[in-house]
Amino acid sequence: MKEFQPNYKYLLQAAKNIEPGRIPLYEHIISEKIMEKVLNKKFASLYNGNLNDKREFFKNYNEFYKIMGYDTVSFERCIGSVMPGSGALGGHKEGVIRNRKDFADYPWETIPNNFFEEYADDFRLLGEELPEGMKAVGGPGNGIFESVQDVVGYVQLCYISKDDPELYDALFKKVGDIIVEIWSRFLKMFANQYTVCRFGDDLGYKTSTLLSVTDIKKKIIPQYKRIIKIIHSFNKPFLFHCCGNIFSVMEELINEAHIDAKHSNEDQIAPFLDWVKLYGDRIGNFGGVDMGLLCEYDEKQIKEYVKEIAKCAKGNKGIALGSGNSIPDYIPVANYLVMVNTIRHERGDF
Repeated sequence: MKEFQPNYKYLLQAAKNIEPGRIPLYEHIISEKIMEKVLNKKFASLYNGNLNDKREFFKNYNEFYKIMGYDTVSFERCIGSVMPGSGALGGHKEGVIRNRKDFADYPWETIPNNFFEEYADDFRLLGEELPEGMKAVGGPGNGIFESVQDVVGYVQLCYISKDDPELYDALFKKVGDIIVEIWSRFLKMFANQYTVCRFGDDLGYKTSTLLSVTDIKKKIIPQYKRIIKIIHSFNKPFLFHCCGNIFSVMEELINEAHIDAKHSNEDQIAPFLDWVKLYGDRIGNFGGVDMGLLCEYDEKQIKEYVKEIAKCAKGNKGIALGSGNSIPDYIPVANYLVMVNTIRHERGDF
């Protein structure tokens, strides 16, 4: 089998809802432990070394995507991790903003500098070590809702929504201001190495959205619109990663925020083909393979399941295939490889 030659333009076409020259592979996140097992090489710990070690980390990180047949490298660094006192979202800590005084005293102005002091070298080294023909997908991770939750907490945010509506509104606007500033600086520095920009903001769960539909439409989507407008000004499409049942706000995401593509699907909410049927004439659709089934099915079942999903790429426009969520370290490596190799076989790599 001849060496794979990546071409980032295929994923770019899918994000712009144009039928690409071949079906691109796409993952939101792949665990570095999975990468190490596939490559049979330890490299993840290099990230914590000096700049030379970190450069070697990115060489291996990028090379993994090329070896596996991806046209792009997925890479983001999350805003929440540099927000002082954060951790209410992922770490289940108590939020540091509980009232107007906390909001007024919070060091909002430090966050953009914190982000670039912490991660500028990562983005620079990533770009310098991209293989020929590849660009990245991602950027500053975390959207509006996740960033607010990280310093407030979900339960506390719900209390604030009733106890102090003005503070509730101010939280989304202030976080919007911060994320707009970060994206503006990021694109001036690193736009050339990114072909598609994205962030993740999980708005829902299996049956509904986590906030009221009205609040999402009035308080979150207008902030998305500001960020996506900046991304579009750099001639980059925007990929929205969002878990949950969000059909109630999809029209606003498409028509008001102007997302270009959507990732994340779970069969218990709706099979991938349902998303394609509903929105495939207007936006790209990324994902396809339910992550739960990727854990539970045997290799033969996965192969047949993926072959069925791959059929939707024929006759539709912006399709990129992979898991419906991500590849965490508990996914069986053999199952991940079956998924990738089946997609590559269906597109004619071998």
